[in-house]
Amino acid sequence: MEKFATNKVIPNEIRELTLEALSYFPDLINTKIDFQFKNNIHGSVMQAQPKVGSLFVHSKENRAYKIKISRNLFLEDNPIPIEQLPDDVLLGWIGHELGHIQDYIERGSMNLLGFGIKYYLSNSFVTKAEIAADSYAVAHGLGEKIIATKNFVLNHDQIPLAYKQKIEALYLSPGEILSMVDPELGEENNTLEEE
Repeated sequence: MEKFATNKVIPNEIRELTLEALSYFPDLINTKIDFQFKNNIHGSVMQAQPKVGSLFVHSKENRAYKIKISRNLFLEDNPIPIEQLPDDVLLGWIGHELGHIQDYIERGSMNLLGFGIKYYLSNSFVTKAEIAADSYAVAHGLGEKIIATKNFVLNHDQIPLAYKQKIEALYLSPGEILSMVDPELGEENNTLEEE
């Protein structure tokens, strides 16, 4: 697994799971990614972004990225360290962020700048970007982990309602992800949700 650490900065607390997530994205093996713990990420748990300086200095192949990770998941009664989440949930969350980076690597610098502006100004654009990230993660074999993450967020009784509503409004549902993973199971699940 250590080969997936090439050009990566990863906190020790999540190193093993992050390397496992990276193993699903062999195209990113040489991509520079800095995984950073942050105390507060403005209403998010994780956030993938290009390092702005690298947009203008380096070619696409040498661009650098960062994935900001909340040091704690804030529940209604107390925060829990992010590394204490169930492994499949954390793997799905990191995999989703790697899906964003997979989306970013083919974009030109000006396209990425426009992407960032639209992301902050348009909820419909956010939905398209999040669907793209989930699609990349599912295509790379992380569908079940993405479903585990979404189910964890939507079904955990201490995750704030406002965050759940944001996830429901802007992201694909577990059933929609399931239909990407296994179209027949997805159809059955969507029928059950409607009943």
